[in-house]
Amino acid sequence: MDFLIRDAVPDDAEAISHVRVEGWRESYAHILSAGFLAALDASAQVERWRESIASGRTIVVAEVHGNVRGFAISGPARTENSPHDLELQAIYQLAKMHGSGSGQALLDASIGNQPAYLWVAELNPRAIAFYRKNGFRADGERMISPEWENLVEIRMAR
Repeated sequence: MDFLIRDAVPDDAEAISHVRVEGWRESYAHILSAGFLAALDASAQVERWRESIASGRTIVVAEVHGNVRGFAISGPARTENSPHDLELQAIYQLAKMHGSGSGQALLDASIGNQPAYLWVAELNPRAIAFYRKNGFRADGERMISPEWENLVEIRMAR
Protein backbone atom coordinates (compact mmCIF):
# COMPACT_ATOMS: atom_id res chain seq x y z
CA MET A 1 0.00 0.00 0.00
CA ASP A 2 1.38 3.38 -0.98
CA PHE A 3 1.07 6.15 1.57
CA LEU A 4 2.44 9.64 2.06
CA ILE A 5 3.66 10.99 5.41
CA ARG A 6 3.35 14.76 5.70
CA ASP A 7 2.85 17.52 8.22
CA ALA A 8 -0.76 18.06 9.20
CA VAL A 9 -2.54 21.22 8.08
CA PRO A 10 -5.63 22.77 9.70
CA ASP A 11 -7.86 21.29 6.97
CA ASP A 12 -6.87 17.80 8.27
CA ALA A 13 -8.57 18.38 11.64
CA GLU A 14 -11.82 16.61 10.77
CA ALA A 15 -10.04 13.58 9.29
CA ILE A 16 -7.65 13.35 12.26
CA SER A 17 -10.57 13.44 14.68
CA HIS A 18 -12.29 10.69 12.69
CA VAL A 19 -9.15 8.51 12.67
CA ARG A 20 -8.74 8.96 16.43
CA VAL A 21 -12.31 7.85 17.18
CA GLU A 22 -12.24 4.96 14.69
CA GLY A 23 -8.81 3.97 15.98
CA TRP A 24 -10.24 3.72 19.50
CA ARG A 25 -13.21 1.71 18.28
CA GLU A 26 -11.05 -0.70 16.29
CA SER A 27 -8.28 -1.09 18.85
CA TYR A 28 -10.12 -0.99 22.17
CA ALA A 29 -13.34 -2.97 21.63
CA HIS A 30 -11.89 -5.66 23.89
CA ILE A 31 -11.15 -3.12 26.65
CA LEU A 32 -13.95 -0.52 26.60
CA SER A 33 -17.69 -1.06 26.47
CA ALA A 34 -19.59 -0.90 23.20
CA GLY A 35 -21.73 1.91 24.61
CA PHE A 36 -18.71 3.98 25.56
CA LEU A 37 -17.11 3.54 22.14
CA ALA A 38 -20.38 4.28 20.32
CA ALA A 39 -20.74 7.54 22.25
CA LEU A 40 -17.37 8.89 21.07
CA ASP A 41 -18.03 11.89 18.84
CA ALA A 42 -15.39 12.81 16.29
CA SER A 43 -17.11 16.08 15.41
CA ALA A 44 -16.79 17.33 19.00
CA GLN A 45 -12.98 17.36 18.73
CA VAL A 46 -12.47 18.94 15.31
CA GLU A 47 -11.89 22.48 16.54
CA ARG A 48 -9.46 21.25 19.20
CA TRP A 49 -7.46 19.46 16.51
CA ARG A 50 -7.53 22.52 14.27
CA GLU A 51 -6.11 24.61 17.14
CA SER A 52 -3.45 21.99 17.91
CA ILE A 53 -2.30 21.94 14.30
CA ALA A 54 -2.24 25.73 14.06
CA SER A 55 -0.25 25.99 17.32
CA GLY A 56 2.78 24.43 15.66
CA ARG A 57 2.78 21.14 17.57
CA THR A 58 4.41 18.26 15.70
CA ILE A 59 1.51 16.48 14.03
CA VAL A 60 2.07 14.27 11.01
CA VAL A 61 -0.44 12.30 8.98
CA ALA A 62 -0.38 9.19 6.83
CA GLU A 63 -2.35 9.82 3.65
CA VAL A 64 -3.57 7.32 1.06
CA HIS A 65 -5.03 8.67 -2.19
CA GLY A 66 -5.69 12.04 -0.54
CA ASN A 67 -7.36 10.56 2.57
CA VAL A 68 -5.87 10.75 6.07
CA ARG A 69 -5.63 7.20 7.43
CA GLY A 70 -3.35 7.78 10.43
CA PHE A 71 -1.60 10.43 12.49
CA ALA A 72 0.98 10.96 15.20
CA ILE A 73 1.51 13.85 17.57
CA SER A 74 4.51 14.58 19.75
CA GLY A 75 5.60 17.42 21.94
CA PRO A 76 7.04 18.45 25.27
CA ALA A 77 6.40 16.18 28.25
CA ARG A 78 2.95 16.74 29.73
CA THR A 79 3.48 15.09 33.11
CA GLU A 80 5.74 15.77 36.06
CA ASN A 81 8.67 13.43 36.66
CA SER A 82 8.74 12.45 33.00
CA PRO A 83 11.72 10.30 32.01
CA HIS A 84 12.39 12.49 28.94
CA ASP A 85 11.49 15.94 27.63
CA LEU A 86 9.79 14.50 24.52
CA GLU A 87 6.47 12.63 24.61
CA LEU A 88 4.83 10.67 21.82
CA GLN A 89 1.37 11.92 22.74
CA ALA A 90 -0.65 9.86 20.27
CA ILE A 91 -0.30 7.64 17.27
CA TYR A 92 -3.41 6.19 15.66
CA GLN A 93 -4.24 4.70 12.34
CA LEU A 94 -7.16 2.85 10.87
CA ALA A 95 -6.91 -0.94 11.17
CA LYS A 96 -6.69 -1.31 7.40
CA MET A 97 -3.31 0.43 7.64
CA HIS A 98 -1.87 -2.15 10.05
CA GLY A 99 1.11 -3.90 8.53
CA SER A 100 1.59 -1.26 5.81
CA GLY A 101 4.64 0.36 7.40
CA SER A 102 2.78 3.61 7.95
CA GLY A 103 2.85 3.27 11.75
CA GLN A 104 6.65 3.07 11.65
CA ALA A 105 6.79 6.01 9.25
CA LEU A 106 4.54 8.07 11.54
CA LEU A 107 6.71 7.26 14.55
CA ASP A 108 9.89 8.11 12.65
CA ALA A 109 8.46 11.40 11.38
CA SER A 110 7.17 12.49 14.78
CA ILE A 111 10.05 11.59 17.14
CA GLY A 112 12.80 10.00 15.04
CA ASN A 113 15.34 8.20 17.22
CA GLN A 114 15.18 10.73 20.04
CA PRO A 115 14.79 9.69 23.66
CA ALA A 116 11.07 9.85 24.37
CA TYR A 117 8.26 8.32 26.38
CA LEU A 118 4.61 7.45 25.80
CA TRP A 119 1.54 6.04 27.52
CA VAL A 120 -0.15 2.96 26.07
CA ALA A 121 -3.14 0.89 27.12
CA GLU A 122 -1.88 -1.99 29.23
CA LEU A 123 -4.19 -4.37 27.32
CA ASN A 124 -3.03 -3.34 23.85
CA PRO A 125 -0.44 -6.01 23.02
CA ARG A 126 -0.12 -4.99 19.37
CA ALA A 127 0.90 -1.44 20.28
CA ILE A 128 3.19 -2.59 23.08
CA ALA A 129 5.00 -4.97 20.70
CA PHE A 130 5.39 -2.14 18.17
CA TYR A 131 6.88 0.18 20.77
CA ARG A 132 9.21 -2.55 22.07
CA LYS A 133 10.45 -3.09 18.51
CA ASN A 134 11.32 0.62 18.54
CA GLY A 135 13.33 0.44 21.75
CA PHE A 136 10.66 1.44 24.27
CA ARG A 137 10.43 -0.43 27.57
CA ALA A 138 7.83 -0.26 30.31
CA ASP A 139 9.32 1.70 33.21
CA GLY A 140 6.89 0.60 35.92
CA GLU A 141 4.66 3.68 35.88
CA ARG A 142 0.90 3.12 35.48
CA MET A 143 -2.10 5.41 35.42
CA ILE A 144 -5.81 4.80 35.50
CA SER A 145 -8.15 7.07 33.52
CA PRO A 146 -11.55 7.13 35.25
CA GLU A 147 -13.09 9.10 32.36
CA TRP A 148 -12.14 6.21 30.04
CA GLU A 149 -13.87 3.46 32.07
CA ASN A 150 -10.80 3.08 34.29
CA LEU A 151 -8.54 2.30 31.35
CA VAL A 152 -5.10 1.31 32.64
CA GLU A 153 -2.10 2.73 30.80
CA ILE A 154 1.56 1.97 31.24
CA ARG A 155 4.43 4.31 30.53
CA MET A 156 7.15 3.21 28.13
CA ALA A 157 10.41 5.05 27.53
CA ARG A 158 13.58 4.75 25.49
